[in-house]
Amino acid sequence: MNERELYQKKAQAKLDEWKAELDKLKAQASSASADRQLELNRHIDDLDAKIEQSERKLEELSNSSEESWESIKQGFESAWTTLKGSFKDAADKFK
Repeated sequence: MNERELYQKKAQAKLDEWKAELDKLKAQASSASADRQLELNRHIDDLDAKIEQSERKLEELSNSSEESWESIKQGFESAWTTLKGSFKDAADKFK
């Protein structure tokens, strides 16, 4: 496996991990009070959107040519950083 394939595999594994974590957050939100649910659902919707964006970027990355891979990788890493920060913020809200 080359560096590109390893990178994609690692990124997909982390996205899968975050999707599972998001499912846990959804379950946690469903047992909260109505007001708290509204607040938590906003964070969940934000995370859902950012996961989808990261998945699209990962798809772009996997379909990219060798020549464009590095520039697309930078776009993916930017989306990745945003998603990572959002998960940290959401986790703090769910405590």
